[in-house]
Amino acid sequence: MYDIVIMGEIIAEIMREREDVPLDEAGTFIGPFPSGAPAICIDAAARLGCKTAIIGGVGKDDFGKLILNRLNKDGVDTSRVIESENCSTGCAFVTYFGDGSRKFLFHMGNTPAVDSNAPDEGSIESKFFHIMGCSLMANEEFAGEILKTMRLLKNSGARISFDPNIRKELMSGRFVNDAISEVMENISVFMPGVEELLTVTKTDNIEDGIKKCFEYENMEIVCMKNGSKGSRIYTRDDMIEVGVYKVEQKDATGAGDCFDGAFLAGICQNKSIEEAAKMGAAAGALNAAAFGPMEGRISPENVQAMINGKEIAL
Repeated sequence: MYDIVIMGEIIAEIMREREDVPLDEAGTFIGPFPSGAPAICIDAAARLGCKTAIIGGVGKDDFGKLILNRLNKDGVDTSRVIESENCSTGCAFVTYFGDGSRKFLFHMGNTPAVDSNAPDEGSIESKFFHIMGCSLMANEEFAGEILKTMRLLKNSGARISFDPNIRKELMSGRFVNDAISEVMENISVFMPGVEELLTVTKTDNIEDGIKKCFEYENMEIVCMKNGSKGSRIYTRDDMIEVGVYKVEQKDATGAGDCFDGAFLAGICQNKSIEEAAKMGAAAGALNAAAFGPMEGRISPENVQAMINGKEIAL
């Protein structure tokens, strides 16, 4: 029995070394870094003491080796990750702009990142199955396998959690909306940003969006993330607000994914919803304080120290 299982893209990320250098101009990059929103999320949960597994694929190449070495080192079970002899590991090129925006160029088509199958029935059990929206957007067949895994794990008792993690670079095809609709019918924990909340619920304001979420019978928690403004966590009976922990930000990529992993870790470890949200905020801050999407000194000790207001060597 795992605490959290995730299925999705596992990729290498190559990043501009400074802001405001568009991808259509010559310039320098740094990396590769282990990446992919599902991989970042599950790695954070593993570092916080959860028993975790990821289902996905990489090429049998140096980028794949880089990522698997990192996940294995941090305690993620990668036994269900295929290593393809025929295709290279997927990757993304990323650039940042001074206004805080980012632009991605994904190379995932025809790579193992979007070519994994659902596990056999009865072969895996978990407390949570977490889904990232970007994984549903990558490829129609892959989205179908993720939905199949969701049904399988839900039938065996798992709670389903979902971060829409919308990437406009990947949004195409009616299948995306259909897949998100099916996920929403099954989830217990929803973790959107503000714009994602409004987009997914097709509403014009937060209040209506939250109301719409709780029309789904399985919904227990809506954790609305709002960047530097912190998060609001809604249940059917209550709402609490949790702020952020101030750090010198070096790279925001992956902070939201680390929040997800830490929040779910807190729930799995029987923390209160507020404590779990503080764990998420601390993990996100630790991640943003380091360069690279899966980086940062995330550990149970450092997360608790940050929550307690103690100084940490970042």
